[in-house]
Amino acid sequence: MKDEANYVCDSCGEEIVVPVDLSAGSEQQYVEDCPVCCCPNVVHVEVDEDGEVRVWASRE
Repeated sequence: MKDEANYVCDSCGEEIVVPVDLSAGSEQQYVEDCPVCCCPNVVHVEVDEDGEVRVWASRE
């Protein structure tokens, strides 16, 4: 299991590394401003039964 993952900002294309809180459940969603371009992203986190983490973002 990983405690961090990355996604690509939907606005500027920059790769962003985020911490993953595995205790928050297998499906998570939150809004985070890109540290590069400051545009808000809706960050989606999925953790499967094997502990594999998938993270992606969409524009808010």
